[in-house]
Amino acid sequence: MENENVSKNFIEQFIDQDIEEGHCKTVHTRFPPEPNGYLHIGHAKSILLNSGLAQKYNGKFNLRFDDTNPTKEKTEFVEAIKEDIKWLGADWEDRLFFASDYFDQMYEAAVKLIKKGKAYVSDLSADEIREYRGTLTEPGKEDPAGSRSVEENLALFEDMKNGKFADGEKVLRARIDMTSSNINMRDPVIYRVAHMTHHRTGDKWCIYPMYDFAHPLEDAIEGITHSICTLEFEDHRPLYNWVIDEVGKDMIPDKDEMPPRQIEFAKLYLTNVVTGKRYIKRLVEEGIVDGWDDPRLVSIAALRRRGFTPESLKMFVELCGISKANSSVDYAMLEYCIREDLKMKRPRMMAILDPVKVVIDNYPEGETEYLEVVNNLENEELGVRKVPFSCELYIDREDFMEEPPKKYFRMFPGNEVRLMNAYFVTCNSFVKDENGVVTEIHCTYDPASKGGNSPDGRKVKGTIQWVSAAQAVPAEIRLYENIVDEEKGVYNEDGSLNLNPNSLTVLKNCVVEENLKDAKAFALGCPSMGVEQLEESTMEPFVEEVCGFASGKTIGLFGSYGWGDGEWMRNWVEQMEGAGATVVGGEDAICQEAPDEDAQDELKAMGKQLAAI
Repeated sequence: MENENVSKNFIEQFIDQDIEEGHCKTVHTRFPPEPNGYLHIGHAKSILLNSGLAQKYNGKFNLRFDDTNPTKEKTEFVEAIKEDIKWLGADWEDRLFFASDYFDQMYEAAVKLIKKGKAYVSDLSADEIREYRGTLTEPGKEDPAGSRSVEENLALFEDMKNGKFADGEKVLRARIDMTSSNINMRDPVIYRVAHMTHHRTGDKWCIYPMYDFAHPLEDAIEGITHSICTLEFEDHRPLYNWVIDEVGKDMIPDKDEMPPRQIEFAKLYLTNVVTGKRYIKRLVEEGIVDGWDDPRLVSIAALRRRGFTPESLKMFVELCGISKANSSVDYAMLEYCIREDLKMKRPRMMAILDPVKVVIDNYPEGETEYLEVVNNLENEELGVRKVPFSCELYIDREDFMEEPPKKYFRMFPGNEVRLMNAYFVTCNSFVKDENGVVTEIHCTYDPASKGGNSPDGRKVKGTIQWVSAAQAVPAEIRLYENIVDEEKGVYNEDGSLNLNPNSLTVLKNCVVEENLKDAKAFALGCPSMGVEQLEESTMEPFVEEVCGFASGKTIGLFGSYGWGDGEWMRNWVEQMEGAGATVVGGEDAICQEAPDEDAQDELKAMGKQLAAI
């Protein structure tokens, strides 16, 4: 047992002890987000920890929304959070709950406290309560309303419930100890007045429980055995236990189980990233990012959109470990995890970001051969693919220099390089336009070097990517950097975000190899031109080309029009479906002139649907 515990984190050791001593028969955990924004990488740690513990001990895992603050909560956030948790692989089965499910029970618990003389209605304002609370070195002062009778408190609390007081006019405080060394125990507020419409209960309530009162009761009602939370709640644990002892024990469904036990662990911090919801909200509202799932953010939705996998986030959380000491982790570790996860899973394909044409002068003009290329050199099980090769290719502009520095091994006049998986080629000359920009590079190839090796054994130091010009697929590629300036830090002296002006670069003239057309899903967008039709010279030939490989794929169609009724989109949908594609979007994803919020929401939903495929 002693050797076994060495490999277990401190939470697992606590759980083992509770089971061994007979305090609980199983493990029941929960993840309790407030639906006031999207989840981020730090929440992923809590989700995976709580669901993982339940799985390890053959227990249960709940998802519960702590929706006790209607001023900030939205159904949009509820749905986004559910999607994130499902994507991470945490399964709450049929145990989806809301704190608002228990509002009646919480109200009765508060009434019970009043009857026990353990709660009273206060007239103090928020500022006065802070003043009366004292400091870390000075005890608090008794609330003048603390001497009210039980009957008077019951009547006032009912008046609070019935809407007779304005916001902030009255609060319900727990009667504990104004001299306690723990400020959280100095008669904390447990109910406040808030005349707000709740996203689930509507206008039924105008009083709402505070988190420190609601949370332990929710855990008790659901039969949670271990309430795993972050370190900032460590000082709140005595209050958590007080609520359980005074009113929570009676709510536990299995009386043989121990009351919920709160255990704290260190948060997951990433250096130089923005996780604060108010900052992200500002970035979204000001249009600096295109939503809570913008790939420059570290929300779970953003990471998913950027290409991270659930497995990579699990690896990241495992590498960070579970401890009681706060620490920060560099974003580079997160990037390491996605590389490690994908390197054995996915084929490697070629893309050219800044294309310049290469003409192989001694290659047969008009001829195309298909070379066999290994999809992943580290995993033979991913097989091979056929890649077209011809006399005209594209390479990246940065892979050529007219006058190279020392130790530059890529393409330059007189130098021989390897075209990846193809042939050795030697650069002979190049052509510039009137502005001095290289527009064409002329080479000769060695037919004997097919596959990228020469029979005479000669070596070349440079290997570069390429794409056959005739079969190249045009693409827009987005390059992302951190949303903040990493050298200067996240925040300016005034508390504002120190934004990186180069966080997003959009490259519109890229090309990729034709095998990327084998993607299972993609999106096409276009405005209508003329009399309700696609533009003849550009879009119609493109659509015809897409129809040639659309069979079996899911295609998202979107666009806009200036007049008419969107007939062109119906024709477009008919073309794609006739080619064997499954179409999403279509008429649901077009707008007249500029896209409004509904159109934007539809496009985001379509994007998520395609990404899931």
